[in-house]
Amino acid sequence: MNKTISNADEAIRDIRDGATLMLGGFGLCGIPEASIAALVRKGVKNLTCISNNAGVDDFGLGLLLKTRQIKKMISSYVGENAEFERQLLQGELEVDLVPQGTLATRIQMAGMGIPAFFTPAGVGTEIAEGKETREFNGKQYLMELALPADFALIKAWKGDRYGNLVFRKTTRNFSTSMARAGKISIAEVEQLVEPGELDPDQIHVPGIYIHRIFQADQYEKRIERRTVQLSK
Repeated sequence: MNKTISNADEAIRDIRDGATLMLGGFGLCGIPEASIAALVRKGVKNLTCISNNAGVDDFGLGLLLKTRQIKKMISSYVGENAEFERQLLQGELEVDLVPQGTLATRIQMAGMGIPAFFTPAGVGTEIAEGKETREFNGKQYLMELALPADFALIKAWKGDRYGNLVFRKTTRNFSTSMARAGKISIAEVEQLVEPGELDPDQIHVPGIYIHRIFQADQYEKRIERRTVQLSK
């Protein structure tokens, strides 16, 4: 089945106000830049965004925060975004901070159809408030629920018209799990190729999980924080 869409705006056409979105990436590595820009143009509001982090002030999810399109963030790390901090402290943004391993597993469980799992992470902390705990082999564990989403927006290096995806190096991060957990999974790629051009042994996400795919260009691929050492 040909799943090719002409561009980002067409790919996100049915994302409505109040939708829950997963957005791949780690820091600014591998984020779906074109899809985020399309969401800004569309002006969709009251979004719940599931992402490892919240971008920076002028890039990534920071663009959606700037335009007040995000109602709630479910993330692990948000320390690089001053606007995020301001909205949080002013009570303008709901935030659910989740340990990174727990966040990854909740997404994985959603993709596998498993409703909940037990983890020792967060036991005895604020994270455990209101959640079921259970003892296994003399140790307390916290029950965490799977974390599905209406849409998963991810970026890959290469993809074919059937939706098979290949990621380059660390850009894979959360994206492979998110592709499986979204009710509708949308992939943007740097290179769109014909079926049969990808080595089957190198495919990271089979096309069965992808509903729409498009090729974008002019990726900035920013570095979240550049640190250099002066030569002596």
